[in-house]
Amino acid sequence: MRTHFTPTQLTDPHLVEAEKNLRACVHCGICTATCPTYVLLGDERDGPRGRIVMMQNMLETGGVPDAETVLHVDRCLSCLACRTACPSSVDYARLVDEARVHIQTHYRRPWGDKLLRWLLATVMTRPALTRLGLFAAHLAGPLVWILPGRLKQMARMGQGAPLAGPVSLPRAILPQARRIALMPGCVQGAMAPEIDAAVARVLARRGFELVPLEGAGCCGSLVHHLGRSEDAKNWARRAIEAYERSGDTFEGVLITATGCSAHLKDLAHLFLDDPLWLPRARAFAAATRDFLDLATPRAVDEKRGLRVTWHAACSLQNGLKLAGKGEALLAAAGFEVASVPEGHLCCGSAGTYSILQPEISQALRARKLDNIAATEPDIVASSNFPCLRHLSGDDGPPFVHAAELVDWAEGGPVPVALMTRAR
Repeated sequence: MRTHFTPTQLTDPHLVEAEKNLRACVHCGICTATCPTYVLLGDERDGPRGRIVMMQNMLETGGVPDAETVLHVDRCLSCLACRTACPSSVDYARLVDEARVHIQTHYRRPWGDKLLRWLLATVMTRPALTRLGLFAAHLAGPLVWILPGRLKQMARMGQGAPLAGPVSLPRAILPQARRIALMPGCVQGAMAPEIDAAVARVLARRGFELVPLEGAGCCGSLVHHLGRSEDAKNWARRAIEAYERSGDTFEGVLITATGCSAHLKDLAHLFLDDPLWLPRARAFAAATRDFLDLATPRAVDEKRGLRVTWHAACSLQNGLKLAGKGEALLAAAGFEVASVPEGHLCCGSAGTYSILQPEISQALRARKLDNIAATEPDIVASSNFPCLRHLSGDDGPPFVHAAELVDWAEGGPVPVALMTRAR
């Protein structure tokens, strides 16, 4: 594609990255078949090719974007299946991330939308506030009907979520364990702290000890995808400083949701315009590990005899490129493993997307559940908590984090979701 950015605009390294990827795009359209919103809606403006044209016009023109462009950029899930499919190696993330920052900076949203986005950025990034919000949703009961639109949807989701307290991490079995710093994260820690405990037990059997990274918090991916770049940088700086304070006591840093892990691996792009923080962000990103990086497959003595369908999150497929390791890990643990048809299409969770775009999100959820049902599973496993939370419900099989299943197969406790379903 030809571009028309001014020399002044191209002093911004983020726009330089965007322009490089715009020039690489040949509008072949191969990406459209992998885009969940295009497959669902059949609208060129809701596919990567159409969005790229609108984002280019918006970024080149500058100033206040039009409502149509905002609508269709907002509908993007950032699943990045288009990036995986692209024969020209267009890094779509560099375009949509910059577009979202531009919209956040220049576009005046309706007050209700603005309030909801502020609540998501403020509450969901802090486990204590998330627990308080869940408690309030449970306490409110049927009174949530008085809330407007998507706030009502958010409250109803809170009512369906469990109330959980913090869980202490088990210590490693080996005295000379290799130490890995554990990022506390945000929503998962408030709603499913048992996942980190299961990860710690699985990795302890492989010679790793997980140690909470003191001073760190949310990874920042949630606010990053809302276009709140300064908030994302602030969370990133907090994590980087916490890891640097630890000195050489850790071999790496881990966060147990793959959406967060993929964000941390890509952290340097936040600081392209900051020469002081860029090398520190690169070092932190290089130290980032994912659960599937560390959890090597181990054969078990007794097989559970259960059929597990493996749901590989978009972040695992298109960001971390580790989807195959999940299947291998579960198979070694004695489960019969099946893959999801149309596994490349997003389930509709995408962080805050299920709240901000509930109609599209629920349609993608229904499609994913239909494809999962075709595999006739006893259990569905994933390594990304937002996917598990979004897909779970009485209309489908139990959904469990892969670490909980492996831990159970290796002698650990029964996963919480299986105990809940049994009751």
